[in-house]
Amino acid sequence: MPELIFEKSRPGAGSFTAATGGVNFGGLEPRLPKRGLRTRPLGLPEVVEGEVVRHYLGLSTLNHHVDKDFYPLGSCTMKYNPKINDALALLPGFTGLHPAQPAAEAQGALTLLWELGEALKTISGMDAVTLQPVAGAHGELTALFMIRAYHEKLGRPRRKVIIPDAAHGTNPASIAMSGYEVVQVKSAADGCMDLEALKALLDEDVAAFMITNPNTVGIFERHIVEINALVHAVGALSYMDGANLNALLGIVKPGELGFDIMHINLHKTFSVPHGGGGPGAGPLVVKQRLAPFLPGPLPVRMGDQVVWGERGPDSIGPVHSYFGNFGALVRAYAYIRRLGARGLRRVSEYAILNANYVRVGLQDLYKVGFAGIPLHEVVFSAINQRRLGYKASHIAKRLLDFGLHAPTTYFPLIVPEALMVEPTETESRATLDRFIAAMRQIHRECEEKNPLLDSAPNTTPVRKLDDVRAVKQPRLRWRKEQD
Repeated sequence: MPELIFEKSRPGAGSFTAATGGVNFGGLEPRLPKRGLRTRPLGLPEVVEGEVVRHYLGLSTLNHHVDKDFYPLGSCTMKYNPKINDALALLPGFTGLHPAQPAAEAQGALTLLWELGEALKTISGMDAVTLQPVAGAHGELTALFMIRAYHEKLGRPRRKVIIPDAAHGTNPASIAMSGYEVVQVKSAADGCMDLEALKALLDEDVAAFMITNPNTVGIFERHIVEINALVHAVGALSYMDGANLNALLGIVKPGELGFDIMHINLHKTFSVPHGGGGPGAGPLVVKQRLAPFLPGPLPVRMGDQVVWGERGPDSIGPVHSYFGNFGALVRAYAYIRRLGARGLRRVSEYAILNANYVRVGLQDLYKVGFAGIPLHEVVFSAINQRRLGYKASHIAKRLLDFGLHAPTTYFPLIVPEALMVEPTETESRATLDRFIAAMRQIHRECEEKNPLLDSAPNTTPVRKLDDVRAVKQPRLRWRKEQD
């Protein structure tokens, strides 16, 4: 374990010296009331500047990230992010722009926003778009507010939203926050929606149906057109959680499947660096009947200029500043423009190929959650290993010793001892082979009752934690008296 910054502290060390004279403030020298002055030192570590830089650089190399090695976090699409996109987002014309800059002086940025919106409409098969939501969950909540406004406009307020039992956790959270009742429909034995169970739940009190497609076990809902028709037959709206759009680019347009509204996770599908809470971007794309309810203002092309359009009377109002998470939008725009239509399709083709390469490489040892060919991610069950005395968590922690990040574990809940692997399109065959080899070795260790499984992770800076104690008695602050 590396030294803490406090352990590197030496009395009197430091690099900053404040000026003590030679500055004339013209009689405006700051005067702080005595009650606001500190009577004892802050207790901060005393370290010279060079050591501070080296310390935090060292800490950064201890974290696992997608630039360091494989990060197969299922349903999160942790793909490599081209650094050219970062460079473009840092252009002075973007970073120096003020949010309230007159439109005439911000034509580059406004044109980028408008063109990105047009691209997302084309990719999704939808008619209108807003770029304001700054995360997938934010897009969900915004969509549900729009759905409520739509039904209220028709004079038919409704109270229920249906989701699958394998839905992303943000779905029920967003539904509850928007004031709707969450109704779950069970999955069938093949991992897809149970059509008969859905029919039994649909009535004129349902405001919307929300589903991810491909779903959270990586399988494309083959009855989706029929499902959306059933939803529309009771006057409800069909919402697609776009978290798994990485499997559909250039292959399927959700708007052509009958969906009315969808959020798009730019930080997943369109290669914006994410993790640790941001940055994110969750634009909404909608069919024409929902366009009047979009949050605004929206960028509109007027001749050779792009301006901020006026909000309509049915708009739910702004949900963020006009530009949204602008740096994320620039990166997504650069990604789309660089790849083009053919390149985007290849993204999904390689993502599907990589997931199934992993499936075939491990399915003799790790039970696949559901039969059939998944798309961009594959869900294994560690039930075979559980019979040997080891859980999915043992496997996940042992993977860290191989320099590989663990996949998503215990989700979706409908798969016992779930291990959800999403390799994305950016990983090479050599990396996938290394992952498969590690997983196969871990299975052998399960058979051999290798003690390294019980103590894993064994090679990371922080070793195995007491999971229960870490939740109930977290140490969020360093104190000198601690061990």
